[in-house]
Amino acid sequence: MAEQLTDEEKLILKTGAFGAVFMVSNADPGVLAVFRESFAASGAMAGASGVVKEALTGGPLPKLPRDSALEVEAVVLPALRRAQQILAEKAPQDVGVYRAVVLAAADRTARAHNGVSPAEAEVVERIRGVLGEEPTGR
Repeated sequence: MAEQLTDEEKLILKTGAFGAVFMVSNADPGVLAVFRESFAASGAMAGASGVVKEALTGGPLPKLPRDSALEVEAVVLPALRRAQQILAEKAPQDVGVYRAVVLAAADRTARAHNGVSPAEAEVVERIRGVLGEEPTGR
């Protein structure tokens, strides 16, 4: 049985997931693209289950830095690592769900606007690296 996550832990999961999408979106910015990308990512988030779904669909949105890509990464990548630790401790069956949802959202975001740019692909690979999945070799 999975333990309940605290509000703070849910926010960490959400910061990692939404931040990953934001990182990809920022890699190749375009005004209209942001709307398409956030819509594409929301479809992946809707595919979550268990405590991951509860964390990603409830509560406040995370506050992410907006000044630079480096600042965003400095918040998001540690949040992704911490989210996996939290899940490993409290809901080990959901670690794979979280990893899959974040990667699907990042991937959908990258593909939402004129295909995947090299900058977007690089960010997706960094996220994949933090989540511990092997690169897909695309």
